[in-house]
Amino acid sequence: MKKLILSTAIVLGGLTAATAQTTDKEPTAMNEQKQTAVEAQVESRIDAAQDAETAVVAEPVQDYKEVKTSEVPQTVQDAVTKDFSGATISKAYVNANGEYKIQLATADKKAATVYANAKGEWIKNDMKKQ
Repeated sequence: MKKLILSTAIVLGGLTAATAQTTDKEPTAMNEQKQTAVEAQVESRIDAAQDAETAVVAEPVQDYKEVKTSEVPQTVQDAVTKDFSGATISKAYVNANGEYKIQLATADKKAATVYANAKGEWIKNDMKKQ
């Protein structure tokens, strides 16, 4: 972010110097076009940097409470059956947002943790589909 601000300041300083060097009292049409184009680029880069800083990665909320595996919605159970063949739900947890943290056990005694919402859509999973 510091580099972006510094480069913006340098570009704007360069624009000021270029404008001051013209011999006419008013900038020429060509200089105005160049200045407008550079200003637009600077603004778009600043906007992109701000968007990147405010972008939120969908990470599950960590305040989970354990629930019985029978209390897991059928949509989530169906998603586990469909996407992780041979895996069973060994433990289940739910948070205030209705997101589920599910610990899976596979037939070959491997364990994995996956995260899903109540609709059965995966938020994050640490296990590859089988």
